[in-house]
Amino acid sequence: MVPRVRFAPSPTGYLHVGGARTALFNWLFARRHRGVFVLRIEDTDVERSSSDMVEGILDGLRWLGLDWDEGPKVDGPYGPYFQSERREHYRSTAERLVAQGSAYYCYCTAEELKAKREAAEQTSGGWKYDRTCCRLTADAVAERERTRLPRAIRVKVPDGPIRFDDLVHGAIEMDGANIEDFVILRSDGHPTYQLSVVVDDAEMKISHVVRGDDHISNTPKQILLYRAIGADAPQFAHVPLILGPDKKRLSKRHGATSVMEYSRQGFLPEAMVNFLALLGWSPGSAEVELYTRDELVRSFALEGIGGGNAVFNPDKLEWFNQQHIARLPPDELGVRVKPSLEAAGLWRDDYFTNRHAWFFAVLELLKPRAKRLGDFVSQGRYFFTDEVEYDRSAVDKHLGEDMAGHLHALDAAFAQLPTFEMTAIEEALRLTADARSVKAATLIHAVRVGVTGKTVSPGLFEVLALLGRDTVHRRLVAAVQLASPSRS
Repeated sequence: MVPRVRFAPSPTGYLHVGGARTALFNWLFARRHRGVFVLRIEDTDVERSSSDMVEGILDGLRWLGLDWDEGPKVDGPYGPYFQSERREHYRSTAERLVAQGSAYYCYCTAEELKAKREAAEQTSGGWKYDRTCCRLTADAVAERERTRLPRAIRVKVPDGPIRFDDLVHGAIEMDGANIEDFVILRSDGHPTYQLSVVVDDAEMKISHVVRGDDHISNTPKQILLYRAIGADAPQFAHVPLILGPDKKRLSKRHGATSVMEYSRQGFLPEAMVNFLALLGWSPGSAEVELYTRDELVRSFALEGIGGGNAVFNPDKLEWFNQQHIARLPPDELGVRVKPSLEAAGLWRDDYFTNRHAWFFAVLELLKPRAKRLGDFVSQGRYFFTDEVEYDRSAVDKHLGEDMAGHLHALDAAFAQLPTFEMTAIEEALRLTADARSVKAATLIHAVRVGVTGKTVSPGLFEVLALLGRDTVHRRLVAAVQLASPSRS
């Protein structure tokens, strides 16, 4: 049978890292086995769900490149794919379970249940529903129904073991005696998670449920519901949770958790996919860490998911990003960097036309130091604007009064060069340093600050060649002014 998997986020927030990793594992499994990846929106929490959050989730999946075969804006044979549009499915199923004796009406009020719980906690310390309404006679139920007394619907949990073979953790068993008769339909007519997820997975013919470890405790309840509605349960694979560096569950206190926030911070989707895939999954080769999307698809197997929790390491994500940036060809890198340059007001359309060779050469020069896309702007701003932003401490350290004459002499030497290319520039600088009895390194530091405003840059002679003779001349003249005794 063709595998059918689903990612079913709740639109009460944007797509976070944990959800993105779950979606990725499902997507990789579907693509690896030529299966179907279903996107279903679990928006039964009407008060907290919003259309903006839905779009945010879709944007996050699109950014990661996780296309879905059935779901919002794609449709499919088992729609609708929004739970808010499937409420009658849940209500009719719940009523059918009551009719067949697998569930019953519960008329207990919230106040009554709270009082019983508090009383139990003061004595035995623990409480589960005592089946008050399960013991009601048919006449008592009929009377309550006649007066339209508000009621929920609870599943009648049988005693005995509930077992399932988890594809990650192996055999798991729970005693039904330890599970209370749980609510599947609230008194306001809204389904609980347990009911809606089982009805949807059964009707959408989901074959494998790949989700977080925090759902293991839900699985026995859902297996009972599959049995009650006469459906085969899917195979379950519960993946380890993602922890922060402090080994606590990943949250906002650890930094950005929305995947689109990482996009805004200059991370590549290829890097994020590569990084997330290796959070809790191993392809079996510790020597290889860098994977393309296609390589991940070919390698992915549920058997490679480990049982231990994964730790989100921001430094490792940056390393992945740097490596994937380095892999981009110049033209594609230019497309990725363009939004950062536009946001900084530094973009020019001729970077993709008559100045493309220069633009790509600049990007290649900056690439080895760039960990994020924004680094091309922050580290290479001096290439894209005539205004140099000087680091004042660098000016004070490297552009002292004694440097004015050296810089003036070097500017004159540069003006005499027949071609302004890297080898000739270096030779002119070293000859000028020798002639003026100054260390070449000292002059290099001064020139770097003068033309870039910084103490750190790629190779100076490559930088000067790309800036061009005229720009270097203007900046050396400005540097002479900065180094002169009269500067303010």
